[in-house]
Amino acid sequence: MNQIGSAVQSDESERLVQAQNGNIEAFSSLVETYQRPVYNLCYRMLNNVEDAEDAAQETFLRAYNSMKRYDNNRPFGTWLLSIAAHYCIDQIRKRKMIFISIDEHPQLDVPDDIPGPESMLSRKEIKIQLQEMLNTLNPVDRAAVVMYYWYDFSYEEIAEALTITQSALKSRLHRARRELSQKWMEKHPAAVSLERMRNESPAF
Repeated sequence: MNQIGSAVQSDESERLVQAQNGNIEAFSSLVETYQRPVYNLCYRMLNNVEDAEDAAQETFLRAYNSMKRYDNNRPFGTWLLSIAAHYCIDQIRKRKMIFISIDEHPQLDVPDDIPGPESMLSRKEIKIQLQEMLNTLNPVDRAAVVMYYWYDFSYEEIAEALTITQSALKSRLHRARRELSQKWMEKHPAAVSLERMRNESPAF
């Protein structure tokens, strides 16, 4: 169960109804429940404490102003995440930059079987280069990568949060991984030649 799922409490439906009817205390209670996962998502996308705090605050402000339009059949946590994700995507597009550390997720690290240049680079240099490549991803693709790899959300949850189909989401994730791989090989063409040499020469 992800952070959003674990945050849901048994009395949430009642608090949601009260919040939709203008009960500020009920909404404040919801904020307390979801503050951490919303902030964490914003931080992963913006990688700046102040920006993440502003984004989380803006998320809840927009949620409060839209409570009467909230569909009770939709998970409240997913609805909040969609607001946060879209706000962060807008900020990224405005700044044309985003910094996300890859230190905590090995799946986005350099594969061990890539031969050649990484043996001549420090792990710090490799991580810096990979981060630079991550910064070039489309903002929506970046959001999908963050939500999938850092938060372990399901395809259904991410697709709903980003307002795209699951098929489109899978395509975006596949494209993002492929882009990162291609950029790495372009940056280190020696990796390709060494791999070819290894395949062609048993004694290599």
